[in-house]
Amino acid sequence: MTLPETTSLTQQISARRTFAIISHPDAGKTTLTEKLLLYGNAIHLAGSVRARRSQRHTRSDWMAIERERGISVTSTVLQFPYKDRVINLLDTPGHEDFSEDTYRVLSATDSAVMVLDAAKGIEAQTRKLFEVCKQRGTPISTLINKMDRPSRDPLDLLEEIEKILGMQAVPMNWPIGDGESFRGIYDRLTRTVHIYRRVAHNATAADEVAVAVSDSALSDHLSEKEIAKLTADSELLDGLHYHIDDELFLGGTQTPVYFGSALTNFGVQLFLDAFVDRAPIPRPYISDNGLIEPERESFSGFVFKIQAN
Repeated sequence: MTLPETTSLTQQISARRTFAIISHPDAGKTTLTEKLLLYGNAIHLAGSVRARRSQRHTRSDWMAIERERGISVTSTVLQFPYKDRVINLLDTPGHEDFSEDTYRVLSATDSAVMVLDAAKGIEAQTRKLFEVCKQRGTPISTLINKMDRPSRDPLDLLEEIEKILGMQAVPMNWPIGDGESFRGIYDRLTRTVHIYRRVAHNATAADEVAVAVSDSALSDHLSEKEIAKLTADSELLDGLHYHIDDELFLGGTQTPVYFGSALTNFGVQLFLDAFVDRAPIPRPYISDNGLIEPERESFSGFVFKIQAN
């Protein structure tokens, strides 16, 4: 899955997005990977990490032990086109017993997606992997997952990111409720509300309805109390001057934060669209023979893993 051969080298480079997903076990990393493949049209039905007989297993968890235990134990490279981009997604083991594989993968990425459980926030393995990214100067985007379950206060989660990881956390969208009261996501850039809907078995793309926050039709989906809280939250966020700065993001001192539910597919496309627009293109690598620029015409590659069947 590559761009047409007629595409110039510069265009091919600018279209590539190579990233890994980091998280603590069970935060939803492999589920998010599967749903990104779904929205990238690389698959038509998404699998499940802990699949029943009637469900499919995930594509990235292909080893028997992974399917039995519901965890990733080896890294997997997945490539798919999305709009005018080429996505290289490096799925990594989240379990600490297999973290060495993850460390090698992170040396080959241009950015990382940090997945947090909305009920738990930053956990031990997430913090370890963040430190690896920090040492390499890897830009990080954050997805706060599992909003369809009871969750912590979003502002508390942002504060925890800033306090523990030392990055300014900038919310790009905002959840409306959580758990059984989860109603949707407010996109701060477009000022639209994406109404939460579930699909059968969570296996296909969610059919999202977007309503402008100023549209009277919003009352068809949210109660008066929910609209009032959304208005107050929006004014609070604007008053706190939460704005993304690409220079700070690429420098690793700021992280854009998104909310969603990978299991139910909700908010995944919002995240993917924003991520591919902001994530960095391939960067130069230092080799024994000096700096290798992405524009170099002769073949070169960064080998981070060798696997034999």
